Amino acid sequence: MSLISFIIAVGIILLYLWMISPNLTRKKRILKINRTMFAHRGFHTGSRRVPENSLLAFDRAILHRYGIELDVHLTKDKKLIVFHDDTLNRMCERTGQVEKMTYSELHTCALLGSNERIPLLSEVLKKVNGRVPLLIELKLPYKDMSLCPLLYEELKGYQGFYLIQSFNTLGLFWFRRHAPHILRGQLSSNLIRDDKNNSYILRFLVQFLLVNFIGRPDFISYKHKDTKNLSFLLNRYLFRVPTAVWTLRTQKALEKYKPFHNMYIFERTNENY
Repeated sequence: MSLISFIIAVGIILLYLWMISPNLTRKKRILKINRTMFAHRGFHTGSRRVPENSLLAFDRAILHRYGIELDVHLTKDKKLIVFHDDTLNRMCERTGQVEKMTYSELHTCALLGSNERIPLLSEVLKKVNGRVPLLIELKLPYKDMSLCPLLYEELKGYQGFYLIQSFNTLGLFWFRRHAPHILRGQLSSNLIRDDKNNSYILRFLVQFLLVNFIGRPDFISYKHKDTKNLSFLLNRYLFRVPTAVWTLRTQKALEKYKPFHNMYIFERTNENY
């Protein structure tokens, strides 16, 4: 290898490491909740008995002293609601896109035919009241960051421990610029395989954490089956950034991944607690 080729190769490696590197200045704050188990969308049953992302599911998580992972959308009339999907089909058995509906319209929808309704984030924050940590996923459609300032305002008065995370790095960049004190995490997985809605280039960049230089996340939240990804491994073992893995659905999976990560997002979809 010639000297020029060697210099180019070293430059490419250094550029790659710079692109995937996280923020390492606030590890101690995250490690305060080291080994925390977060109930995925609350401690739900996957049925009408205790629907996901419901106040009842959050009650159950608090009762068992689990952290709570939840999802936040912005409605047409600028209300922050706790709901996972982009549409109502699966959880409410009706058509409709969440971002195109008002909160009053959404509040009439029963979750899986139960008595539970789609809650406002403010209701959830009032209920949790700092008793367990929160892991808040930002549901951000494309380039619209309207949710971010409203979420920031909502969280200003909340005294409990929380972190935010998102697949959309632009959301992390917004918080990096406007609320840098809030702990933020980059969500990812094998998006080339799983996500067909976005461009291949965008999926590639997020899957291999090549957008970390934009959001400079404080932690990485990665799908547990995809953690052999080189960029994730470098973040975990070279940069030693705190990591969360999702979604662990069996005791075997929990035992396998618990020794290697700092936070665990788990789910039990049966009726037996």
